[in-house]
Amino acid sequence: MTQALVVLTTLGNEADARSFITGLLEARLIGCGTMLPGARSWYRWEGTQQEESEVVVLLKTEAAKWDALRSAIEQRHPYQVPELLALPAVHGLDRYLSWLASEVTT
Repeated sequence: MTQALVVLTTLGNEADARSFITGLLEARLIGCGTMLPGARSWYRWEGTQQEESEVVVLLKTEAAKWDALRSAIEQRHPYQVPELLALPAVHGLDRYLSWLASEVTT
């Protein structure tokens, strides 16, 4: 069985998140993208504490697609230093994992 990943990133608004997810789906780098609007992020940037509204985006893919997905995100993401974390899916419903694998196969 292949290894599924849940990849987390954030974007500034829903329109950017929708466009971002759609482009990654069209490139078959992800099987699914989920937007979680209404997030509030606090962080330090260039020595100053920041607070921003963001949309959390969860991208579901296969570990074999990681390098291509990371590259696409680096090219397409509007942030200078985007949050990008890949979390292995330790367990999952077999039917879902099979579907996911079929969606990212080119």
